[in-house]
Amino acid sequence: MSTSNRSPVPPSVRWGPIITALIIASLQINNVYSRPCVAHGFVHVGGPSTSSSSSSSSSSFSRRATTDRPAQPRRTAKTGIRAYPHVDRDRTRFDSVGFVGRRGASYPSRGTPPQRVSSPPPSRPSPPSVVLPLILLVIVVVQSLIVLPSPAAYASDYASFTPEQRLVAEAWRTVDNVYIDRTFNHQDWFQMRQDAVLHRKYDSMEEARGEVERMLATLGDRYTRYLPPAKYDSIVNAATGNLYGVGVELATIGGDGTNSRVVASDVEPSGPAMRGGLRPGDVFVEVDGVRFDDGSATPDDVASVVRGPEGSKVGVVVERDGRVLDFILTREPIKITSVRGYIGEKAGVSGKVGVVRIKNFSGTTSDAVRAEIEGLKKKGAANIVLDLRGNPGGLLPGGVDTASLFLESNRAVVYVVNKNGIVDAQCTLADGIDLDTPLVLLVDRNTASAAEVMTAALKENKRAVVAGEQTFGKGIVQTIRQLEGGDNGGVAVTIARYETPDHHDINKQGIPVDLKVSVDCGKEDALSCLPKEAFSFAGKS
Repeated sequence: MSTSNRSPVPPSVRWGPIITALIIASLQINNVYSRPCVAHGFVHVGGPSTSSSSSSSSSSFSRRATTDRPAQPRRTAKTGIRAYPHVDRDRTRFDSVGFVGRRGASYPSRGTPPQRVSSPPPSRPSPPSVVLPLILLVIVVVQSLIVLPSPAAYASDYASFTPEQRLVAEAWRTVDNVYIDRTFNHQDWFQMRQDAVLHRKYDSMEEARGEVERMLATLGDRYTRYLPPAKYDSIVNAATGNLYGVGVELATIGGDGTNSRVVASDVEPSGPAMRGGLRPGDVFVEVDGVRFDDGSATPDDVASVVRGPEGSKVGVVVERDGRVLDFILTREPIKITSVRGYIGEKAGVSGKVGVVRIKNFSGTTSDAVRAEIEGLKKKGAANIVLDLRGNPGGLLPGGVDTASLFLESNRAVVYVVNKNGIVDAQCTLADGIDLDTPLVLLVDRNTASAAEVMTAALKENKRAVVAGEQTFGKGIVQTIRQLEGGDNGGVAVTIARYETPDHHDINKQGIPVDLKVSVDCGKEDALSCLPKEAFSFAGKS
């Protein structure tokens, strides 16, 4: 029987999961607001809660949250930060942070340190024990009344799909499973599957890719997007450290994503780019025949073309001082040093100043920062600057773990809110390695994503002074998944949003600085950007 003549699944199938989700959500209300994380002496609501699929450890966490004892999130083996339940260990996923269209944060001006609260207000009581079984019984009854299609029917459909249909079906299913906006931008997402998969044939894989891009574009989320095979591989390799490129760090200058340009913000010493003639500040025009001068290109777009097989050639066209220059470079294994430290002195500042530049966040960033801080303090550093200029983010856990190095135990770092509205509080479980050294963060308009998570955590916990420019404002979490049964490409899908320790949403707003200063000093000369007053304020944090 032709798939184009199949009847749509009854509305009860579409409404069934929604009804069930609403009932489950009612269970979460008491848990979500039962026991807060404590940040810089103030009490904030939004502790973690459980769902029917939670592990026993996270369940015990939510139960403890209603007692007088401090909440104890599940501890990771390495960092002491609560584990991330949204990470799917069975599939390749790399999280970062981005946009959600909510009102931005309103920050008070910096003043005297806040007074600590002697004890938190009493927790809301948990629902009576007899209520939960009754609610669960209602769930069972409702589910029994919902007629679901046979899994065999879906398997039969999928088995009959062409490779092109499977590509579209996989993209649709991934979004359907994890996308944060359950209204799907106020459209009938199930009907989208009917129209794009069951009722349509594709003449080529290129046509199917175009349909995936069109389908994802209807969500109105620039960060939920299709990733061609080369770009997917590039992102995965960057996250795992398997890089074959030319050794250049990319950033965006000018504009808001519609008239911006991608530039070489840094070039690795002795790398292929440096040896071939590329220099910091070069503006990318074209890479291997792909143009990047229309104002909409991102660093990821350029990087996905620059990277490739080891030993292969890549043609690069850049602008420099009004001239157009061509280069032919050879791709080599690249190990980009994302953390660099150095020590210096600042007139009017007591003691030496250690500076740690963090280019991006990965799974090893916190260890690298820890090593740099310990080394700088052995050299006599009495003040610390964390240079986050141009840091686009990276892996969210990397930002959380690095922030925790400078915070006391039981401090909120970030709240991650998933598609069901459940709040996962990321809190420190132990004191960091440095709680007292005056700390200054230097940020700019390109400081984004996980770098903003770290900035907000240290700012709102009154641990650091933030100087420079207002940050980018990218506050949602994405996952990257490969499309099985398709063309080996993937999709990036927004799965959660985050809130700062004070429950601010900085999406499209950014984080305002405590001290507005020029950020035009060199990459290795952050101290020339900072006035001595920055360290005076930092000492009062």
